[in-house]
Parts: sequence; C-alpha cells; structure tokens
Amino acid sequence: MTLSSAAEAIRGYADRATPGTVLTGLIGTGIGPSLSPPLHETEARRLGLELVYARFDLDDHDVPATAVGPMLAEARAAGYRGLNITHPCKQVVLDHLDELSADAAALAAVNTVVFEDGRAIGHNTDWSGFARGLRTGLPGVELDSVLVLGAGGAGAAVAYGLLTAGAGRLRIFDLDAGRAAELAGALAARFGAGRASAGTDLDAAVGAADGLVHATPTGMAAHPGLPLPARLLRPDLWVAEVVYRPLETELVRTARALGARVLDGGRMAVFQAAGALGLFTGTEPDAARMLDHFARLTTSQERQPADALD
Repeated sequence: MTLSSAAEAIRGYADRATPGTVLTGLIGTGIGPSLSPPLHETEARRLGLELVYARFDLDDHDVPATAVGPMLAEARAAGYRGLNITHPCKQVVLDHLDELSADAAALAAVNTVVFEDGRAIGHNTDWSGFARGLRTGLPGVELDSVLVLGAGGAGAAVAYGLLTAGAGRLRIFDLDAGRAAELAGALAARFGAGRASAGTDLDAAVGAADGLVHATPTGMAAHPGLPLPARLLRPDLWVAEVVYRPLETELVRTARALGARVLDGGRMAVFQAAGALGLFTGTEPDAARMLDHFARLTTSQERQPADALD
C-alpha cells in the first residue's frame, strides 16, 4: 500500500457517489472502530441529506501522518465537502490549509477541514464538544483547579474548552515536558497569566485539583492501562475522559469504583461530531438525537450499519 492507494480510495468514493451526495470522511490511524460514519450518515439522512462518511486509515495504506496533505488535496479535487482529522494529524495538517478559524488558530490543532470555494479551511470542534459534554455530563462541578493529562491535539482542545468554560487554573502534564510548557504558555497568553502552567509534581497537582481530564491515548483498546497511579485518585476528584472506544476505560472504571463523579468520552465524541456535521452541511444537527444513537451503537454487541437504527 502507498499514497497512491490512499488517493485511489478517496477517488473511489467520489466515483460511486450519486449526484448531490455530500462527501466527507476521516483521516487518521487506528480508526477502524470509529463510530463517526454511522453518527454522521444517520443524522444527515434524518435531516433530509444524502451523505457519505468514509474512513481513510493511514495504517491501511502504510503512509505517515505527513500524507494528510496530499490526501486533502485529492479529496478537494474529487469534490469532497470536507474531512475530519484525528490522531496523529491534527497538528501536522496545519501546514496544508489555506485558512484557520479563530479557535483552530488559537489551539494550533484542527479536527475538521471544510472545502469552500477551492480553499481548505481548518476548524476545531473538539474544544466545544468537550465543553458542552462537561456542562451537560458533569453539571456544577468545581473548576477552580483542574489537572489536564496530555498536551497534544486533544489536550489542547480540552484545556481551551475548560478555560472558556471558566476554569480558574490548569496544570498541564505531558511525557514531553516541553510540549506541556508550550501549550501552557499559549493558553496563558490568551486567557491571562496564571490561568495555565506546566506541572512538574503530579502527586501534588492531583492532590490540589478539583478535577482531572485525561487526554492521552492510554485506555484505548490498543493502549490499555491507567494514565496515572490509582493511589492518586479519590472520591472528591471528578474525572473526565476523552477516550470513547472503549467507553469504560480503566480510568473511568477505577474512579467510579471510588465514588468519584465521572464523565466518559462519549459526550465529547458526539458533540464534536455534531459540530463537524454542521460545518459540512450548513444545518443544525439534533445533538440529543445523536447522543441517543451513540448510546445504542455502544451498547450493541457489534457495530451496526448506519441505517440499522432508523
């Protein structure tokens, strides 16, 4: 498999599409289990639209993250309306766009690209999806001091969402200390000095925090485990997760067993999808309906096609 095979796959969906079909999709690695195709396609149909949402997994074509640029160009030429972008391309893709929304520019991370008048415009619906999920899934939690684990694209999005939602102070941790410091600096510059800093003492930061948001791949099916020692968790520390496959990560399970308030990654997944679908189609998706669909998809024994739940 090569870049030419990825380009062929992108063109293939366009060649098979009926006139008027909205062509969209997802670029990333390990995206086989993604629920984005049924979520987007089913909600679009309920809105009276014909939409195709295809997966373009870099692993399937044996190409690196840098292939996102040529793949975007191929999709634009083939008439796609837009593409979602996920790990490991949310920051790599920045070099291949003509314009960024204000939020995407502030985050330096893109999860949604829309093609308009021949231009590729980058957006970020991760931060708003997380903020909406937190507001509806953990209403009333204290936000004076919040710990964020992970400073990549997902970590930047949740940090931005937290500060926009009124969080007082963020402590950001990452295996790459320089990346954590860079993110904290950018957030402090935008939201005010003292609002975000890179952490160095995880034990102390957890002990002083009201809540913890986990934004690394740990806990995914391919990366099982806890992102921090279980001894640091406690009943009065709320915990939010961005991983949604599986919904019941080891972090969610462990925190819930302690009696902590817990938010799994499902709401962020749905709300960011609703935001992206709105950008692709110019319509207002029914997020509550998409949440219900997501719940049925994740409780079924196996993935169902997009039209199986109508």
